[in-house]
Amino acid sequence: MLLAEDDRAIRHALERALTLEGYEVTAVADGVEALAQAHKTPPDVLLLDVMMPGIDGLQVCRVLRAEGDSTPILMLTALVETADRIAGLDAGADDYVVKPFDVEEVFARLRALLRRTSPAPAGPAVGDGGGRGEPQLSDRQVEAAGIRMDLQARRAWRGKRELELTRTEFELLELLVRNAGIVLDHSTIYDRIWGYDFGPGSKNLAVYVGYLRRKLDEPGAPQLIHTVRGVGYVLRED
Repeated sequence: MLLAEDDRAIRHALERALTLEGYEVTAVADGVEALAQAHKTPPDVLLLDVMMPGIDGLQVCRVLRAEGDSTPILMLTALVETADRIAGLDAGADDYVVKPFDVEEVFARLRALLRRTSPAPAGPAVGDGGGRGEPQLSDRQVEAAGIRMDLQARRAWRGKRELELTRTEFELLELLVRNAGIVLDHSTIYDRIWGYDFGPGSKNLAVYVGYLRRKLDEPGAPQLIHTVRGVGYVLRED
């Protein structure tokens, strides 16, 4: 794991806690060091502070993604506005933790990111396991509501238009496509995508759904992701 945090106290505390949790941690103090270390010894996961002098965490994220590096990235941020969170997602981050944070939440989000990067066979749809709303599946592709996804290549299309998705967006879309027509509640989505339910006060899921909608929606075409108030979300063509 690569940890980049310019605040010495936070950096040392996180390094100790992560080491005790069983992680092998390389800790650096700024974005320049983070990029140099990532190029020298690619880590399994990055933990990046957003606000660092010189090259900040968002810039580190953008550089790595532009280079084709898909290593999972968890951002540490003191910025709590939705626009700031979206900026992190747009830079290519997979998830974020808002300061001040509970170290157990950091552990939970890291575990979820690492689980999602481990190869796993395609599973059945959430729900009763029957055919209702289940797209046609193969070992490599899933398809529903005009969305086609190549799971091995990590590519997705709406019609003929290819979608540029982050890791988390891809996995959220895959979950919705596999369960097209089925309303997935918030807890189910949190459990399947993050492996942790952040509670009713969290806006994490709403931010990702909103950002995914921006990439999916087309002028004159039906909206695909629908909100079922008080319950969750469903993928369907109206």
